[in-house]
Amino acid sequence: MHKYWGAFLALAIFISCKEDKPEQQQEIAQLPVEKPVVKRFGFDFDGYSIVQDTVRNGDSFGQLMLKNNVDYEKVITISEKFRDTFDVRKINVGKPYFILKSKDSLEKAQVFIYQNDKINYTVFDLQDSAKVYRSKRRVSYKEREIAGQIRNSLSLDMDSLGVDYNVTLNLADIYAWTIDFFRLEKGDKFKIIYDERYINDSIYAGVGPIKAAYFKHKGKPIYAFPYVADSLKSLTDYYDQDANNLRSTFLKAPIKFNYRLSSRYNLRRRIAYYGYKVRPHKGTDYAAAIGTPIVATADGTVTESRRRGGNGKYVKIKHNGIYSTQYLHMKAQKVKKGEYVRQGDVIGWVGMTGNTGGPHVCYRFWKNGRQVDPLREKLPSADPIVDSLRTAYLEHIEPIKTQLDCIEYQEPKEQEEDLITLNQQDDTTQNQPNSN
Repeated sequence: MHKYWGAFLALAIFISCKEDKPEQQQEIAQLPVEKPVVKRFGFDFDGYSIVQDTVRNGDSFGQLMLKNNVDYEKVITISEKFRDTFDVRKINVGKPYFILKSKDSLEKAQVFIYQNDKINYTVFDLQDSAKVYRSKRRVSYKEREIAGQIRNSLSLDMDSLGVDYNVTLNLADIYAWTIDFFRLEKGDKFKIIYDERYINDSIYAGVGPIKAAYFKHKGKPIYAFPYVADSLKSLTDYYDQDANNLRSTFLKAPIKFNYRLSSRYNLRRRIAYYGYKVRPHKGTDYAAAIGTPIVATADGTVTESRRRGGNGKYVKIKHNGIYSTQYLHMKAQKVKKGEYVRQGDVIGWVGMTGNTGGPHVCYRFWKNGRQVDPLREKLPSADPIVDSLRTAYLEHIEPIKTQLDCIEYQEPKEQEEDLITLNQQDDTTQNQPNSN
């Protein structure tokens, strides 16, 4: 009997455990689940009253802070103490910002977040002892490969492949010394490897530098690979498949895109307006829309930035003891006399000042004090990679070159107009008065 009673008791306990289990599960399920804290820019936005807006015309840092109950003394302290981190006078119209305010009757601004761009931002922490610091949003990189051929123009053909315009600009910068993009030919081909940047793996945030490129122009293949040849200066240059530097002393033209070579250097030019008398043209004219940026074709010091007679507003740059350049008919200059400029820096904008029949920049080129035709000059190239680094460089580019070679060409969409044909038409209508 005791034996059966023990078995009955064990069964009862087992049934009881089975019955109690759902209740325990139900109790556990009813426990409150803590919501994970999601931070933006390092702050829990749920803990604040949020103002989200963009900088408007007339806005200033001081006005925004005072309007959101920040003490005037604190505004002054931030403006002066943290100027090296961020100069509050330079907040730009159109830039987004957040103001994190306290959730009480005062609604006093606790944090001001200014987005310098999609990735970089500046935080003005107004709580307790104020502080200002810069930071970045988490960015991921996705490598992209593209390949195509020229049917219209580089910018149009790249756009037809769905490529960010900044990639086009970067490619043009790399090959600016070796390829005249005004004279591209149908059938020229290109391949590019670069990174696209994304915030939180989903929000597009632009592109990184080009990691490798290939351009076949007039049947000649030119590879481009970034490489730091001088570790002390930590400067990256692009070199070709033979370790030659793609950079030259001078750019091919003072305008990067959307220009037309309207008049070349010509010592025997005749103009109907002047009775077909010989009026030498010692410059090279690049026609472009008013406001198009004009860039310095080489490093140098600005020796003149002024307006004079038929030249209109112009800039002159001395590059060394041999070469100088001049840029005429500007709408406005961006640089002043004595200023040092780097190759590719914007020095002004295309205009129609002085004697000119249309918007263009007249580019003049001096060699040993005499004006010469820059398109006929054989300009020196930058130094190649030194012999001691050559082997390491060639080993470094080998797998990247193989990756480029394996990229298949994509067919760009058909364009309505053949812009290559239009661009290559020579402007023979030189019958307008021009002092150049």
